[in-house]
Amino acid sequence: MATAALAVPRDPAIAPRLALAAAALVLLWPAVEIAEFDPRALLDPKNLSTMARFLGTFFPMALSADFVDLVARSALETLALATAGIALAIALGLPLAIAASESLSVSRIGPARGAWRGPLARLPVRGLLIFMRSIPEIVWALLFVRAVGLGPAAGVLAIAVNYAGMLGKVYFEIFEAGDTRPARAILEAGGGRINAFCYGVLPVALPEIVSYSVYRWECAIRASVVMGFVGAGGLGQQMELSMRMLNGGEVSTMLLAFLLLVLVADAISAILRKVLN
Repeated sequence: MATAALAVPRDPAIAPRLALAAAALVLLWPAVEIAEFDPRALLDPKNLSTMARFLGTFFPMALSADFVDLVARSALETLALATAGIALAIALGLPLAIAASESLSVSRIGPARGAWRGPLARLPVRGLLIFMRSIPEIVWALLFVRAVGLGPAAGVLAIAVNYAGMLGKVYFEIFEAGDTRPARAILEAGGGRINAFCYGVLPVALPEIVSYSVYRWECAIRASVVMGFVGAGGLGQQMELSMRMLNGGEVSTMLLAFLLLVLVADAISAILRKVLN
């Protein structure tokens, strides 16, 4: 006798999931309408013809020795810009994250006099981090271009300020989400906050901090190209000049150089994660 097929159990959470998906679609539709997004425009024959003519100007690529040398120097400048910017961002963001974090608060180990002062002192630090990251790096770049002139220095400062806000926020969240018992034990034993941070908080948080910092370094490389369009140096500035001159061959060469730059950054970040994890 054939055995009866086993009934497939019904997912008890299917109704909430369907309701959540329907709610997401309902909320998404006004956003699509406001953004005037119409995917049919991409398939319009006239638009397809325009894009084809534009992409056709990218070939043949500009591969003269002088131009390749210029692109190589610009790529190196972009890499240096992003690296210097993220290093300065870490130098700014880490102390702000320590000041904004509750993980080193003495009130965490028990009742303390004036415990209300800690949260009050942390508010302006967190407000500063919000301000730094809420203004896009390209706006910071426009500001610093007027302060220090055209060139990579403006890009370094723009990345440093904007990314310090991002790094500081994520760092203090990592500090507070990690295991705070080692730091608490050091504080209870009479150790200072610096010792509690170096030996109690940092060893636990270091892998996540390094992973996020390396990810932000990759983002800084991509952002540095965009900031080049406002005069912050690197590949972006050269690309903006070539596009203004309608030289698609030079643009395609620089896009290839940027692709190689991102691949190198991705390989370096993968190596660092393996070494530190």
